[in-house]
Amino acid sequence: MIVIADTTPINYLVLIGEQELLPALFYQVILPEAVFRELLATATPQVVRQWLSNHPQWLEIRKVTMAPDTSLSHLDEGEREAIQLAEALGADLILVDEKAARREAARRQLATSGTLGVLDRAAEKGLVNFSQAFQHLKQTSFRMSPTVERFFLARNTQRESGLKEP
Repeated sequence: MIVIADTTPINYLVLIGEQELLPALFYQVILPEAVFRELLATATPQVVRQWLSNHPQWLEIRKVTMAPDTSLSHLDEGEREAIQLAEALGADLILVDEKAARREAARRQLATSGTLGVLDRAAEKGLVNFSQAFQHLKQTSFRMSPTVERFFLARNTQRESGLKEP
């Protein structure tokens, strides 16, 4: 499975200490160089920069060699490179949280998942307690709409109670 990640899912999974869900779910994750640079920027939390400075082998940093796609100019550099790399590699999944980038990826028929989707997949496989991880995520600067929050909480409640998924 080829999985490309944008900045925010990596950032938030590291912040809540759940980054090891990524290799458990996907074996390997590829970061475009622009995403790597964004995660090393001084505005990024120290714990994330520190983790990334000695990143595990399952995290591959890849240079985007194709010319910039001007139709992606409304996105930030990391999102642009993640989408371009996903297209170039025929990725199975792109991990991205920002709404505009998710819309653009969907328009290009790329499968997407975000931080909550990663936690949800991991909970489905019994790799994480969704409620605890979700509460840790809410203690960060992660933002979600009330609709998204209700959806994932309801889904998790149903899963834990053994009811049919929504």
